[in-house]
Formats: sequence, structure tokens, C-alpha cells
Amino acid sequence: MCIIPEAFKDLADCPRVAAMTTIMPDGQPQSSLVWVDYDGEYACVNTTLERQKGKNVLRNRKVNLLVIDPEDTTRYIEIRGKAELVTDGALENIDKITQQYTKHPRYYGYVFPKEQKEKETRVILRIKPSHINLDAIHR
Repeated sequence: MCIIPEAFKDLADCPRVAAMTTIMPDGQPQSSLVWVDYDGEYACVNTTLERQKGKNVLRNRKVNLLVIDPEDTTRYIEIRGKAELVTDGALENIDKITQQYTKHPRYYGYVFPKEQKEKETRVILRIKPSHINLDAIHR
């Protein structure tokens, strides 16, 4: 297993600019902007099983996460690996990340309609790296 280098762990913690790529049913890549968090061991992305990336990860756990330093766009980390789906604490986690990325106290009722909470299954995607790429300048 690959470990995130100490000098780049700050990029795995929020708030950062990140894009996550998953694999569609037809094999095509699907990328979306995501909020990224770091649990002390792995980069994490909070999503729902009803969204495309959640559906894709249920079928194929392989993911790619590209995180860019907003203050120095030449500094980045790319994490390739498999996502572990964690449901415990996912609602609390999305509220924590919401507070870090926005000025809102909670996700549901502020960023997304409160009623949506009952229609979604929140999960944390813990990305266990198999390969890590760092930018050439800051290695």
C-alpha cells in the first residue's frame, strides 16, 4: 500500500480543489468536483449511493483523486486506489466538511434541501492508495 508523503498530507485535507474519477458501467471515466477530507490515514470523499460516483463505486471500487493546492496550482497529489465505503459517521462528516468549505453549519437544509436527506444514503469513500503521483516541482 502507498502512503501519502508527509509534505503532501495537507492536500488530502479540506478545503482543497479536488476532482474524483470513477468508472461508468460502459467503462468510460466519470469525473466530478468533490470536497475532500483526511481522516488521519486516508483521503476521503463524502457522497451518496444515489449519485453517479456512488453508483460507480458500488460496481467498481477503483477511483482516482486529483487534489490541487489552490494557492500554488503547480503543487498537486494524485491518488489512485480503491474506495472503501463507510456509512458510520457519514452524516456527521458531511456537516463537518460543509463547515470547512462553506459558511453553513450543516449540509442538509443549507447546501441541499432538508427533504433530500431522507432520499439519500450518505457514505464516506475512504481511498486506499495503490499508487500516488506528486508534482515534479515539489517532490
